[in-house]
Amino acid sequence: MVAVSSPLLDAAVLVGLVVSALVTLGAGYRVIRGPTTPDRVVALDTIGTNVVAIAVLYAIDQGRGLFVDVALVLAIIGFISTIAVARYVTEGDIIE
Repeated sequence: MVAVSSPLLDAAVLVGLVVSALVTLGAGYRVIRGPTTPDRVVALDTIGTNVVAIAVLYAIDQGRGLFVDVALVLAIIGFISTIAVARYVTEGDIIE
Protein backbone atom coordinates (compact mmCIF):
# COMPACT_ATOMS: atom_id res chain seq x y z
CA MET A 1 0.00 0.00 0.00
CA VAL A 2 1.41 3.36 -1.00
CA ALA A 3 1.17 6.14 1.56
CA VAL A 4 -0.30 9.36 0.23
CA SER A 5 1.69 12.18 1.74
CA SER A 6 1.29 15.90 1.73
CA PRO A 7 2.63 18.54 4.10
CA LEU A 8 -0.88 19.48 5.25
CA LEU A 9 -1.83 15.86 5.97
CA ASP A 10 1.43 15.24 7.82
CA ALA A 11 0.89 18.34 9.96
CA ALA A 12 -2.74 17.41 10.71
CA VAL A 13 -1.78 13.88 11.73
CA LEU A 14 1.04 15.17 13.94
CA VAL A 15 -1.29 17.67 15.64
CA GLY A 16 -3.89 14.94 16.11
CA LEU A 17 -1.34 12.61 17.68
CA VAL A 18 -0.08 15.31 20.06
CA VAL A 19 -3.59 16.34 21.10
CA SER A 20 -4.64 12.72 21.61
CA ALA A 21 -1.56 12.05 23.72
CA LEU A 22 -2.18 15.11 25.89
CA VAL A 23 -5.84 14.24 26.42
CA THR A 24 -4.82 10.69 27.31
CA LEU A 25 -2.40 12.02 29.93
CA GLY A 26 -5.14 14.24 31.37
CA ALA A 27 -7.53 11.29 31.51
CA GLY A 28 -4.82 9.22 33.19
CA TYR A 29 -4.61 11.85 35.90
CA ARG A 30 -8.40 11.64 36.35
CA VAL A 31 -8.18 7.83 36.66
CA ILE A 32 -5.61 8.14 39.43
CA ARG A 33 -7.09 11.08 41.35
CA GLY A 34 -10.80 10.32 41.06
CA PRO A 35 -12.69 11.73 42.95
CA THR A 36 -15.49 9.22 42.32
CA THR A 37 -15.71 5.83 40.63
CA PRO A 38 -17.88 7.09 37.73
CA ASP A 39 -15.22 9.75 37.02
CA ARG A 40 -12.63 7.00 36.78
CA VAL A 41 -14.83 4.92 34.48
CA VAL A 42 -15.38 7.84 32.12
CA ALA A 43 -11.64 8.61 32.15
CA LEU A 44 -10.83 5.00 31.26
CA ASP A 45 -13.34 5.14 28.42
CA THR A 46 -11.70 8.33 27.21
CA ILE A 47 -8.29 6.65 27.26
CA GLY A 48 -9.69 3.76 25.22
CA THR A 49 -11.16 6.15 22.68
CA ASN A 50 -7.87 8.02 22.41
CA VAL A 51 -5.94 4.80 21.88
CA VAL A 52 -8.26 4.03 18.97
CA ALA A 53 -7.69 7.53 17.57
CA ILE A 54 -3.93 7.16 17.93
CA ALA A 55 -4.02 3.80 16.09
CA VAL A 56 -6.01 5.32 13.22
CA LEU A 57 -3.74 8.36 13.01
CA TYR A 58 -0.70 6.08 13.00
CA ALA A 59 -2.30 4.03 10.21
CA ILE A 60 -2.79 7.22 8.20
CA ASP A 61 0.77 8.34 8.87
CA GLN A 62 2.34 5.01 7.92
CA GLY A 63 -0.11 4.13 5.14
CA ARG A 64 -0.83 0.71 6.66
CA GLY A 65 -4.43 -0.49 6.84
CA LEU A 66 -3.63 -3.15 9.43
CA PHE A 67 -3.72 -0.55 12.18
CA VAL A 68 -7.29 0.40 11.22
CA ASP A 69 -8.30 -3.20 11.89
CA VAL A 70 -6.49 -3.04 15.22
CA ALA A 71 -8.34 0.19 16.02
CA LEU A 72 -11.70 -1.43 15.27
CA VAL A 73 -10.96 -4.36 17.56
CA LEU A 74 -9.82 -1.98 20.30
CA ALA A 75 -13.01 0.05 19.91
CA ILE A 76 -15.17 -3.06 20.27
CA ILE A 77 -13.26 -4.26 23.33
CA GLY A 78 -13.42 -0.76 24.86
CA PHE A 79 -17.18 -0.56 24.33
CA ILE A 80 -17.81 -3.96 25.90
CA SER A 81 -15.53 -3.26 28.85
CA THR A 82 -17.19 0.12 29.48
CA ILE A 83 -20.60 -1.55 29.58
CA ALA A 84 -19.31 -4.23 31.96
CA VAL A 85 -17.74 -1.71 34.34
CA ALA A 86 -20.82 0.53 34.23
CA ARG A 87 -23.05 -2.43 35.13
CA TYR A 88 -20.71 -3.40 37.94
CA VAL A 89 -20.70 0.14 39.33
CA THR A 90 -24.48 0.58 39.14
CA GLU A 91 -25.68 -2.91 40.05
CA GLY A 92 -22.74 -4.54 41.80
CA ASP A 93 -22.83 -7.51 39.41
CA ILE A 94 -21.96 -7.91 35.74
CA ILE A 95 -23.95 -11.04 34.92
CA GLU A 96 -27.44 -11.46 36.30
